[in-house]
Amino acid sequence: MLRPEKMCRVSVTGSKRTMEQTIEAVHDLDMLHVTEYDGSWDGFEPGNSIDGTNEVSDKLVTVRSLQSILDVSEEDAGPTRVVTDEAIEEQLDEVRTAVNELDDRRDDVRDELRAVEDRINTMAPFVTLGIDLDLLRGYDSLSVVVGEGDSDEIETVLAASDIETFELFTEDGVVAVFAQADEDALQDALVGATFSRLEVPEGDGDPTSYLEELEHEKQQLESKLSTVEDELDELRLDHAGFLLAAEEKLAIEAQKGEAPLTFATTENAFIAEGWIPNERYEEFQRALSSTVGDAVDIDRIEIAEYDSEGHAESHEEVQREGGNGGEPVGSSVDAPEPESERQPQETVADGGVITMGSDDPPVIQDNPSGVRPFEDLVEVVNRPKYGEFDPTVAFFLTFPAFFGFMIGDLGYGLLYLALGYGLYSKVDSAVLKSLGGVGMWAGGFTALFGVLYGEIFGLHTISNVVWPALGFEGAPIHKGLQPHYGEYATAWLTVSLLAGMAHLAVGWIFDFVENLNHGLWDATTESGSWLLMLFGLWAWVFSGANGAAPDFLYGSEGVFAGHPLPLGFAGMPALNLFTIPGLGAPFSAWLVLFLLGLVLLALADPIEVVEFLNVLVNVLSYTRLAAVLLAKAGMAFVVNLLFFGVYVTGHGSEAEWHFGVSHSPSYYLEQGTYHGHEVTEVMFGGLVHSGIAAALVGVLILVLGHLLVLVLGITSAGLQGVRLEYVEFFGKFFEGGGKRYNPFGYERNYTTED
Repeated sequence: MLRPEKMCRVSVTGSKRTMEQTIEAVHDLDMLHVTEYDGSWDGFEPGNSIDGTNEVSDKLVTVRSLQSILDVSEEDAGPTRVVTDEAIEEQLDEVRTAVNELDDRRDDVRDELRAVEDRINTMAPFVTLGIDLDLLRGYDSLSVVVGEGDSDEIETVLAASDIETFELFTEDGVVAVFAQADEDALQDALVGATFSRLEVPEGDGDPTSYLEELEHEKQQLESKLSTVEDELDELRLDHAGFLLAAEEKLAIEAQKGEAPLTFATTENAFIAEGWIPNERYEEFQRALSSTVGDAVDIDRIEIAEYDSEGHAESHEEVQREGGNGGEPVGSSVDAPEPESERQPQETVADGGVITMGSDDPPVIQDNPSGVRPFEDLVEVVNRPKYGEFDPTVAFFLTFPAFFGFMIGDLGYGLLYLALGYGLYSKVDSAVLKSLGGVGMWAGGFTALFGVLYGEIFGLHTISNVVWPALGFEGAPIHKGLQPHYGEYATAWLTVSLLAGMAHLAVGWIFDFVENLNHGLWDATTESGSWLLMLFGLWAWVFSGANGAAPDFLYGSEGVFAGHPLPLGFAGMPALNLFTIPGLGAPFSAWLVLFLLGLVLLALADPIEVVEFLNVLVNVLSYTRLAAVLLAKAGMAFVVNLLFFGVYVTGHGSEAEWHFGVSHSPSYYLEQGTYHGHEVTEVMFGGLVHSGIAAALVGVLILVLGHLLVLVLGITSAGLQGVRLEYVEFFGKFFEGGGKRYNPFGYERNYTTED
């Protein structure tokens, strides 16, 4: 799970006479991630595409163009079918002719419709003006301009100009200016005013009648357009299945036809290389041999083991069954050869040692089905490299727990679970399905913590009813929002720090294991140093800076001394070694551990020493777990307080808050006690107990308020949890940059060969 599937490099060598048959067989297996030949071998050239591939590609372009015109989608596919070359040749030409004809008609009608709409838009201001079109042109001694502008401003600038005689007609911002002047002079005079000139359209008489004619013409064109689109829709229904199947068949043929472009070829032979999962090599060899026979030589060249930087560190020796007389292929190497020093490898077509380059193996993440939804969240950062740890399992084990801890409510958890299931089961997008799976896990943990906290939509029903019915006094843990359970807030803050230490430690342990590829000393200085600083600093903090254990942890009211839980942990000894001269302060062994880690870090990379406080800052970052827990609990409490109201029992730090679910808070205040506890005050009477109108407002607040908490739970708890994974955890060991496994093959959806 922490490592991807082990890959092996295979070589397929044969005569060109069998190349097409071999391509067919390899394609059907859908297993070989092909390595592209880079042209570096003497005497070998990249192959040429198979004859007829260009024609296939042209047909594929045509089919996809027709799909675009008809707006064909996967839902239009219908049953799978057998599509022959003859059917494509005949039916494709028929469909193309019909579709192109209708598409041309549609384009023509659309052009006409756009022209009419432009004329309607042009005519609209003249309808507003209400002057016959023939009165706006054709004068010998008058100039007329029409436009949109401020009539008062236009009149002012014309009065100040050399134009002595003019008249303005205006309506709703449309202005017609009649002036006894040259048109150029009138236009120059209007430059100083807010005025946008409009061209007078062709025609005579009332513009309203022209507009009505244009609207009628528009309706006719829209009807024509609708008719053409209906005909195109009929073609889509009739031929969508054929087009999808034809595209699939042609795409497969094009894929096969272009395959030789990645091969190394001579005049008579070809060599293809690529990666397959190592455990499937025997299946690959057996299936290919049964199809092609002895016409090709199939060899497993190497089983790759790669270091954390993705470079070849060693190749397992693989015994050849033939080709080089049973000599082992591959070798063990201590370090990758610099690319600039690599020599062209000797290659032969009879099964010798053949490698097309130093490309890294593709990555197939090896996770159980329940963990796979988290792979997409990891890939948001990057796909793991072949030689580094895959953090998906760690993400799966921690993120839902962080999320559930922060929200911790049975009601919200069930809603998250339902939303996640809806995404997972109803959508086709792989990414959304993965988010749905993550949502289901997060919802499940939220519900689990909700039961432990005893809350459902912020109400303490489970704590007050369910747990007592099972023989317990109440819920085993609390969020710490109420004064009576205030010590839990300190406890959760401490738990957040401890969770941060554990989470970061796992990240640096992963990094330590990866760095072991470079030797124990490198692993100790580069990764072990951080572990020493982490545990040294925080053991010193938890033991007390002056040798006295912190009261909030180990005192009579401390977290570990029975408040809130009797964990029986008395504290970590300070282990003072000596007193600092002149200060009289004890110097802890834990600080010695921290300083030792700092020295080792300096030996590995002095530049990283400036970041030594990361062991403090990164752990403190996890206090957001407790902060979000209390914030979301507070929001849910306020929503319920406004609706149900709250009354208080007890005083000071022993006070408990109760919602007025069955009776109003004032009722309990009048009674004086609740389950033997004195009711001391009413915090808020509750809208539901304040009349019908207030109750209706309260219902709205209750629903919208809890919906808001539900949404903010995703944006706060979700994002904060993801941030801890990406920034704090991944940054310790994960780099990413792996190559996706993309085998040569095709998953058929619309066609069948039977």
